[in-house]
Amino acid sequence: MNVEAVELRIDAAKLEKAAFVLKAVAHPVRIAIVDLLDQCGRLNVSELQSKLEIEQALLSHHLTNMRDRGILTAEREGKCIYYSLTDATITNIIHCINSCAKF
Repeated sequence: MNVEAVELRIDAAKLEKAAFVLKAVAHPVRIAIVDLLDQCGRLNVSELQSKLEIEQALLSHHLTNMRDRGILTAEREGKCIYYSLTDATITNIIHCINSCAKF
């Protein structure tokens, strides 16, 4: 193949956005959070902790990180804070992982 004829298929802005999102979720717990929120729409910390079976402090760290990077939104209802995805297209990561060859 003539390398001179090859061009990038993704523009620079999309590459930057993709890299930002991938860095924001590049951890097994964060990917699991995205998967659970994809299935349920929104969950509170107790529900997430029950499903993930991890320490509350660790979960809070990941939720804060993802919220600060704009991946999650948080909505308070009484004493509970419910988390949801800011953009449903991030769930394409889950679908991609599931459709890729086995690792």
